Amino acid sequence: MGITERKQREKEQRKKEILDAAERLFFSRGYEDVSMDQIAREVELNKATLYLYCKNKETLFAEIVLRGIAILQKKFMECMEQQVPGIVKVTLMGEAYYRFSQEHPDYLRLIHFYGTERFSRENPCTAEFGNGYGTCRMILKDAVQEGIDDGTIRADLDPFLISMYLMISFMGILSMEDKWKRVIEAGGFSYEQYSREFFRFITPAIASGEKSLPLDSKNFTA
Repeated sequence: MGITERKQREKEQRKKEILDAAERLFFSRGYEDVSMDQIAREVELNKATLYLYCKNKETLFAEIVLRGIAILQKKFMECMEQQVPGIVKVTLMGEAYYRFSQEHPDYLRLIHFYGTERFSRENPCTAEFGNGYGTCRMILKDAVQEGIDDGTIRADLDPFLISMYLMISFMGILSMEDKWKRVIEAGGFSYEQYSREFFRFITPAIASGEKSLPLDSKNFTA
């Protein structure tokens, strides 16, 4: 291995260590309560050296958010690769989003926070965030189109609009405030029941009458 290549690998490893340290702090304390000084101490670097690897805290936070989006994108692709009708792929993606929220709640929290007004002006990775989350929605859009093509989803619906409705619904359900969860529980239902019931509500609205399926994601097998 040449000197240049070794230095590049060392630089990449150091950047990963910085991201890992920042991730631990953002997960445990939230964005506002983490400083660059704390990140530098966590990774045992001085602050000046830290800035050689990252522009600012906003950029570091954005890179952690993109890590989470990459996980969600992989889950969506796995659903898309299943040999099942289009409407089933759509439901599997909803189930995948729910699993992501359960397996990676910290990433989900950071993703939703990154979409708030706090980052609306100085958003260092707007394009990357849009491409990443947008890719997830495009995968969902392709699944809707497959459902239209195979006759399991109504042909009079627009795939773009349906994918937007569904993604926004996923985000809203999975970022629900605790006070609303308590309302659901007071009504005699668990939050998990509420989340799963969404597809019993939405699929009849998009399913084709000719090839509609009894959709319950609990019965799907990968």
